[in-house]
Amino acid sequence: MHDDASDKQRPDDLPAEDQEQQPGVQAEMQQQPRSIHPEHIGTGKLEGKVALITGGDSGIGRAVAVAFAKEGADIVISYLNEHDDAKETKRLVEAEDRSCSAIAGDIGQESICQTIVDKTVAERGRIDILVNNAAEQHPQQSLTDISADQLERTFRTNIFSMFFLTKAALPHMQRGAAIINTTSVTAYKGSPELLDYSSTKGAIVAFTRSLSMSLAEQGIRVNAVAPGPIWTPLIPATFPPEKVESFGKDVPMGRAGQPEEVAMSYVFLASDDSSYISGQVLHPNGGTVVGS
Repeated sequence: MHDDASDKQRPDDLPAEDQEQQPGVQAEMQQQPRSIHPEHIGTGKLEGKVALITGGDSGIGRAVAVAFAKEGADIVISYLNEHDDAKETKRLVEAEDRSCSAIAGDIGQESICQTIVDKTVAERGRIDILVNNAAEQHPQQSLTDISADQLERTFRTNIFSMFFLTKAALPHMQRGAAIINTTSVTAYKGSPELLDYSSTKGAIVAFTRSLSMSLAEQGIRVNAVAPGPIWTPLIPATFPPEKVESFGKDVPMGRAGQPEEVAMSYVFLASDDSSYISGQVLHPNGGTVVGS
């Protein structure tokens, strides 16, 4: 199923659907997330830049890839094994007259992260923007239900990968480059059923702040985005149908957000519009007020 920016279904009317696998397949969703902001007209903010985006096959990652392409960037996406979703992201980026490469692999493994960076540099010569976005989550009713295997898996995908990819990418990033990490509102307000996931998202905030100070003298900015409830494949892949149907209705705006509503935060942080901002977190979360 292809993205259609003209589809104006009410974003708060979500279907009761589920999926059996993490992190989910966008092509199989009954109601497609909206990846393309209909009012976004590119102005060349990222002209000539090369962006590497993890989890770029679907959800927020796809919306960021398309928004970056609209602003003139060439794109490399990494993804786990959702090949059809990755092909669709590639199609959408190329529709903006930019190039897009897709690399599959488990970024919880350092060797895979190194391979992704090596392939990106071999094809593009450099990395100007690194978006550490991929994540997974596995709800459990109690801490005692979280196995050692689940704990390690969640941390490997959500935070170890950021260390691995950033470490591999840094030698190929020059002054003026930008790193953007995807954290979550759960890092600030917690989540009783997502203890390991929210813990990784808190770690991402600390990673962002510390890395920003570490790289300041090199002229590389590091920031993060903390989305609230956003309609992505991760949601039906995580929660039972009845919970999916009410997803996002507990925020002040009363609805889940769409990936297109989050993507422009990444454009801002990737571009010179945010040239004096580093170590900070943006909060597209439907009006939930959280501490900094």
